[in-house]
Amino acid sequence: MRIALGVEYDGSHYCGWQSQSGVATVQDALQAALNEIAASPIAVSAAGRTDTGVHGLEQVVHFDTEAQRPLQAWVRGANAVLPRSIVVRWAHPVSNEFHARFSAEGRSYRYFLLNRPTRTALHAGKVGWYHLPLDLDAMHMAAQHLIGTHDFSALRAAECQAKSPIKTMRSLDIHREGDMLVFDVSADAFLHHMVRNIVGCLVYVGKGKHPPHWLAEVLASRNRRMAAPTFAPDGLYLRHIRYDARWGLPQLEKEWNTSK
Repeated sequence: MRIALGVEYDGSHYCGWQSQSGVATVQDALQAALNEIAASPIAVSAAGRTDTGVHGLEQVVHFDTEAQRPLQAWVRGANAVLPRSIVVRWAHPVSNEFHARFSAEGRSYRYFLLNRPTRTALHAGKVGWYHLPLDLDAMHMAAQHLIGTHDFSALRAAECQAKSPIKTMRSLDIHREGDMLVFDVSADAFLHHMVRNIVGCLVYVGKGKHPPHWLAEVLASRNRRMAAPTFAPDGLYLRHIRYDARWGLPQLEKEWNTSK
């Protein structure tokens, strides 16, 4: 049978989601826990790969198993052996046609950027930081140039393995909560480092290095060297994976909404 899981994790001490030899990854830790519950090897497929230091509010994975277990065994049982930095939020049976990655219709990320003169102690590793004042209105104007279907080559990492740089950006909202800037980005899919590169460009606009229309020029250039440096991973969270309602997944997106 095929099982889908909703997984939350703190990526601070992991070398990303993807299993790699010789380093700690979220996928390896999750698979090791599921192996114990199933008493047999389990391989999970995820909706998206997150980089070193990036967090997951609701990663979605699926796996196939012949082990007959109550659904709560995949939740409570796995959580009993997982490290504190990873937790399974829910488990749901799905048909063999479901695929965590290829059945996804959209993905959302959130970036928290602390904008004050001094860095944080209490939230170290959980938020990005920029010390100079940022013009939120200018950043919002710049962000509008990214909405729609575009070639995002200028905002992808050199090592990106995506077959096409053309993606559809559905929304890009920025709002302030005290000293914190919150970026909410939704698209059909994302390129490697795309969100962090967007944040870096918006910070350039916010601090006055470039006017808002500069971001349109960056996008049109399709040249990564035209854009700002990749921003820190600390404040980036995979927030939500959108699926058709027919799969019946108990997604938790509303838990991560904040007032504006």
